[in-house]
Amino acid sequence: MTRDHRLVLTIAVLASFVTFLDGSVTNVALPAISAELGGGLTVQQWVVDAYLITLGTLILLAGSLSDAFGRMLVLRAGLYGFAATSVLIAIAPTAELLVVMRGAQGIAGALLVPSSLALIISTFSGAAQAKAIGTWTGWTSAAFLIGPLLGGLFVDYLSWRLVFAINTVPIAVTLVLIARLGQKNVRPHGARIDWAGALLGVVGLGGPVFALIEQANLGWNHPAIYLPMAIGVVCFTVFLLRQRTTEHPMLPLELFAVRNFSVGNVATTLVYAALSLGGFLLAVFLQQVAGYSATAAGLAMLPVTLVSILLSSYFGALAGRFGPRLLMGLGPIIGGIGYLLMLGIGEDANYLTEVLPGVLLFALGLTVTVAPLTSAILGSIPVERSGIGSAINNAVSRIAGLIAIALLGVILGGDLTVDSFHRGLVVTGALLIAGGIVSIVGIQNPVRDTVGTRRPLEGNRPPRVAPEDAG
Repeated sequence: MTRDHRLVLTIAVLASFVTFLDGSVTNVALPAISAELGGGLTVQQWVVDAYLITLGTLILLAGSLSDAFGRMLVLRAGLYGFAATSVLIAIAPTAELLVVMRGAQGIAGALLVPSSLALIISTFSGAAQAKAIGTWTGWTSAAFLIGPLLGGLFVDYLSWRLVFAINTVPIAVTLVLIARLGQKNVRPHGARIDWAGALLGVVGLGGPVFALIEQANLGWNHPAIYLPMAIGVVCFTVFLLRQRTTEHPMLPLELFAVRNFSVGNVATTLVYAALSLGGFLLAVFLQQVAGYSATAAGLAMLPVTLVSILLSSYFGALAGRFGPRLLMGLGPIIGGIGYLLMLGIGEDANYLTEVLPGVLLFALGLTVTVAPLTSAILGSIPVERSGIGSAINNAVSRIAGLIAIALLGVILGGDLTVDSFHRGLVVTGALLIAGGIVSIVGIQNPVRDTVGTRRPLEGNRPPRVAPEDAG
């Protein structure tokens, strides 16, 4: 790689690193947050969900902004916004203000992921792109998984507030590297944003998600539940109809005619719902039921981080050479078996005999899955649509995780016990295995041409658009 290639990859990794880190580091801090600020399980859910709601509902708009106004501009805006909200969360005096700031932080996070991944797609090509995506997924997955350990150390030995303040360090480094790269922001000529569609999409996604979260507290007969659900469903229906006719759609529906893009996003829904549900359950159970310290609960998932860092680039390269289908099929199934293996966890949760074997199997399955999944989805669409393609895939993953957390009360039946924890493990394992089955049945490997270079299947990819038409 050239100097600029290395800088682009490092910037993309760090910019996404903070959003994935923040999404996972919070879980082990939840008991400490509610102990200091009050609110119990409701506050714990909203600390997670406020971030995911704004991130998930705005990430499509962020992808359009990235393609329309330039990736570097949107990336910088996201970095500054994420740093500012992280500091405000760290000093929040009340649970209500913390939840509001978490929502604001999700807005900034929505700007980061599509822009950073689009930088990789536009800079690398072919097998080098698959390997770069593997490196990106390895480190961003590591951020998602190292978060519980880092959060546990802060909670036990310093303060839960530093869990959020620490975000400013990688953000500062990223801004310095962007300045060193010196890449000018490029704004395609004639690009437009579908603002009416953006509003419909935000309400259409946010309303039902809010209803799913709060229905456990208020019940489906409460107007604060059924009205947002009904309005959201209507708005999202109108949003989809609008995307078929508007000149500059937020959600280009023709992308879903690409088989790997549509099937890959179904697999993403299942896999990332499982990741969010399983990560939340394990982090909270080990502390509140098994009596682990926050640090010990974070250390429980450290093997996943190590395996991801060591092997993600390797499996990304394998996907580039041999195609993603087999890896995407086997990886989630292996990970699902790992979670089912954790059904042996009892109230004391002996780490070496009950927790570690399942964690190691899950670590291998996750590492096999993530890089091929990303490269299969984004490698199947035009580079000019990489911003919105990345945004769609990230919106799918975040909303899947959000809904999984929102349904936590239904899965657990109210209280977190050994029995309800086991129910959650079964659901998590089933989701992962279903994601593997969908992939092995639906994903297609690129066709190898006469000189041995892999290329997308003919007729399975929309025509490329000019840069000025992208977004």
